[in-house]
Amino acid sequence: MFYLPGFDPRDPETYWGLFRREARLTAARRGTAIAVGTPVRSADGLDLAWTVHSREVSTRYVLLRWEDIVRARFPQADWARLRGVPALLWRLWRSGYMADLRREGRRFSTVIFGVHAIYLALALFSLAVAGSLAALAPAVLRPWTLLAVPPLAYAILAGLMRATRGKPLYVPHLVDDTAFTHAYAAGEAPEMGPRLDAFAERIRTAEGEADEVVVVGHSSSSFLGIEVLDRVLAQDPGFGSRGTPVSFVSIGSVIPWLGLDPAAESFRDRLLRFGRAAQIPWLDVRAPWDWLSIHRGNPLAACGLTPTDPGRPSVLRVMIRDLITGDDVRRRQWNLFQMHFQLLMASQGDSGFDYLDLVTGPEPVHVLVTRCRQDRLPPGSPSESEF
Repeated sequence: MFYLPGFDPRDPETYWGLFRREARLTAARRGTAIAVGTPVRSADGLDLAWTVHSREVSTRYVLLRWEDIVRARFPQADWARLRGVPALLWRLWRSGYMADLRREGRRFSTVIFGVHAIYLALALFSLAVAGSLAALAPAVLRPWTLLAVPPLAYAILAGLMRATRGKPLYVPHLVDDTAFTHAYAAGEAPEMGPRLDAFAERIRTAEGEADEVVVVGHSSSSFLGIEVLDRVLAQDPGFGSRGTPVSFVSIGSVIPWLGLDPAAESFRDRLLRFGRAAQIPWLDVRAPWDWLSIHRGNPLAACGLTPTDPGRPSVLRVMIRDLITGDDVRRRQWNLFQMHFQLLMASQGDSGFDYLDLVTGPEPVHVLVTRCRQDRLPPGSPSESEF
């Protein structure tokens, strides 16, 4: 099991701690034993891996690391953010991207561009406060006090960014994540290529060493996982067709966030090729209640491509009541990052979808993908607008 995290600067051991805690909850609720081993960083620093034992199944869970790349881009320098946000928004608006993203992910686009509006409002507020303070200075000090307005406004904005870095707004995080996504789309993240190549080689060499190989991409790694697997297939077109099943699972997908950018021609080519790679089943786990994912339609069609197989990816829709109780829904639903990670956490029920059960359970993932492809939502199923 290869796990690619999203745009997250935290140490990989954080994910191990989350995994171990949630595994205990799943084990207690489902009446089973799940033993999570000690994490070990690889000698080259590329991954953090641990072993999980449950129900006579042994799983090697490998977290592929790129938090160092995230840390180089988040948080951005305040000046770089102040200069880059207006330029990026202008490019996206002029190209028609904003309208396209809103069409494919209305709530996601509301969050992303709403946060950018908050950022611009905070910048104007900082300037207004700095100007007001300068106006209070004695007339004898003018015009020198006017020269102090820009640095004072900059300092105020920097303080506001630190104050809004965490919940509930996460302004710097989402602004910088957006900047990275569109820089990557335009080929302006050269550090990612070698890292993805290294990930691809790690995954390619795992074939034949286990009963099954699964690649999980969460959030931004929903598109990075496709990039990695396309690289594997470019080096080894027979990968996944020699007896060891290989599957891709996207969770909290944001593929159109990247793919709709007119600059993302290279990614769209890779997405189309992967869409045709039938030897690697693809499961898209969708949470209609997750405002930080895009989950309405086929991701290829959403990016302006024609899917050769309308049933790819297979889709597993998970309603929020399948995971947490009503009281917890009310308490958590406006904590966007909490809800974005909910699919990676233990279910409060003893049946239905549970990520830890997906990882440690006896059912092979490729069998689940096939079953989801064959299943259809019954009439009267909850719509995607419902929690």
